[in-house]
Amino acid sequence: MKPTSNPKLKLLGFNNLTKSLSFNIYDICYARTKADQQEYVEYIDEQYNAERLTEILTNVAEMIGAHVLNVARQDYDPQGASVTMLISEGHLDGLATPGKKDSVVAHLDKSHITVHTYPENHPDAGISTFRADIDVSTCGKISPLKALNYLIKSFESDIVVMDYRVRGFTRNVRGMKHFIDHNIDSIQNFIARDVKDKYDMVDVNVYQENIFHTKMKLKELDLDTYLFGEGAAELPPREAKRIRGRVDHEIMEIFYGKNIQA
Repeated sequence: MKPTSNPKLKLLGFNNLTKSLSFNIYDICYARTKADQQEYVEYIDEQYNAERLTEILTNVAEMIGAHVLNVARQDYDPQGASVTMLISEGHLDGLATPGKKDSVVAHLDKSHITVHTYPENHPDAGISTFRADIDVSTCGKISPLKALNYLIKSFESDIVVMDYRVRGFTRNVRGMKHFIDHNIDSIQNFIARDVKDKYDMVDVNVYQENIFHTKMKLKELDLDTYLFGEGAAELPPREAKRIRGRVDHEIMEIFYGKNIQA
């Protein structure tokens, strides 16, 4: 279902609606040895360091039509990174170009984009997991939903958990409150067909509160894409089956948000 457009609202002043899109994105990997697990974490940490994350969030800001006010970014020891962007609707003249310094902290605006990464591994089962938490919160006409598909594709997303909420209200010129300014009955309305074809999806929506929740997991488990440092063809069939079971178990626990007896 394609989202339908609404006629423009004639507002009394600024659009005060806050639209927030939150992601938990997971990449799962099997690394046989402790050395392989450490190498995977280091690889992910380099792939999604603060510089790369800043580039991704800058692209998000451009896609949704926001102007970046300031950037704060940090790589962590032993692993992980964070980036926070303060954004505004449209372009503001007279502001310094963001990113000129290694770390910048300044005044807050009503809108922001943040990302935090969490590489980790299982102590015994050979499973390593990379999680990225992303929040895009906007005020005004700009919408975080415009960057939805880009964010899903920018990370190696085995599992995606998304929440979208519209908060507050704005008024039209007659003083009537509007608690949402666009049509939506599911986040899936805004997901591209080529993305939908790859994932199984589940919705939990609270329409009367303008809260929308969608979980996605890849339909196909291609073992080669989950192995770090080796290929499935190199494994004995029994070993390949055992590893596939462990990867699938990890995916199902994360997707359903609970421990599952193996």
